[in-house]
This record gives sequence, C-alpha cells and structure tokens, in this order.
Amino acid sequence: MLNGWLGEGKENRMEHDFQYISKHDPKVRAAYADLTEILRRTQDLAREKFTFQFYPVGSFSRNMITYDAKSNVGYDFDINIEVNDDEEAYSAKEIRDILRNALSRVAPGYGYSYAKDSTRVITIKMVDHRCSRILHSCDFAVVHNYSGIENRKPMQQYIRFQKETQSYFWCQQSKGYDELPEKVKWLKRNSLWGELQNYYRSKKNANTDADCHSRTIFAISVHEMCQKYGYYPGRERG
Repeated sequence: MLNGWLGEGKENRMEHDFQYISKHDPKVRAAYADLTEILRRTQDLAREKFTFQFYPVGSFSRNMITYDAKSNVGYDFDINIEVNDDEEAYSAKEIRDILRNALSRVAPGYGYSYAKDSTRVITIKMVDHRCSRILHSCDFAVVHNYSGIENRKPMQQYIRFQKETQSYFWCQQSKGYDELPEKVKWLKRNSLWGELQNYYRSKKNANTDADCHSRTIFAISVHEMCQKYGYYPGRERG
C-alpha cells in the first residue's frame, strides 16, 4: 500500500520548506539540457552492450519541481531509463553496473558527482563545494514497461538494489504506480490538481526519510488524495 509510507499525522510538522520552481526557469532549462547530453553520451558508451531510451517523469514532466529553501539541498529531476534487452542477455546487476559506470565517466565532465546507487535509483548531484550546497540532483530509475497479460493495462518493473545483500533484481512497481497516470487524470478532471500540489508539497515538507524520493512522495500523495475523494476509474465526483 502506498498510503502511510510517510507516517500518519506528519503533515503538520514542518521538517523542510519546499517551494515550487518552474521548469521554464533558465537555471532548470540549462540543467535539463546538460542531463540530456549526459544521457546521450551514456548511450554511446553503453551501445556495445545494449541501447536504451530515456524520458523525464515526476516533477519535471508535471512542472512541479521543488527546492528546499530551508536547507542546502536544491531541486531534483527524475528520469526513467528503459533498456532494450528483450533477449535478457544481461542480469539486473550488470545493467545497473553498466549504466552507473557510464554515468560516472560522463557526469563529472559536466560538474556532477560520480553516480551513486540507492534502493530504487542511480543518482548524480551538482554540488557547490565552496558553499557546501547541492544545487540540484537527478535520479535515474532503470525500468521495463509492458502490458498486463489479462487486462493489457500498462505495467512497469524497475531494477531494485537490496543494500543488505548487495544484490539487484527486477521488481514489480506497486499497484499505486501502475495506476498513477489514470489517477492523475481523474484528479485533474475533478478540479483537484491545485489541492494535490499543496498536499504534495506538505508531504515533502514532512518527510524525514532520505531514501524516500520525490517520485515516491508524489505517488503517495496522488493515492491518498484519490482515497480521500472516492476515486473510481471512469467515475466523476458528486
């Protein structure tokens, strides 16, 4: 279940001070252009093994980018990497290693840190070392999109890193992620988008788990908003 991952009753406790910044802001546009170039060069390095597509998700794609005005952590990007490996020639670990190593070769040339593994994503950061501040970061999730056998609905797997065992495996996204696009459309149709933006920001302000990234908090926020207002596919409020 997505609801409750951030704990109950935390919305009233201000851990951060997240504010929105437009994806059309010159700083954001320049950063995304660099990230696109980094990924194109990463494609070139990985091409002997496999090819991949990439696309932005989460806050950038929805123009809901936030930064914490209270801390030294800037805004972040979320990008999905979809690897073309239909013959399953490479293990989950090999795919993540190839991509992480390629990103680590390319990203520092653009001022970013070496790529670092976390549970769900690979992360690079743009750090202002003089001021000890993270200007922005980017989380890359390695995914596989497909259609369900019974209902043909879009579904997704991602490569998960298990820190305790230092192992990698393909993991099914939770039902909350699979239904996310339809839930987002439902909230918009029912004039709840503005309320969702406020709720998402409050969830980010209350979050104390460094491993809980923006895309996860957004999915939780959407799920809980839909629960609150009685979401049902194809049915409007009222």
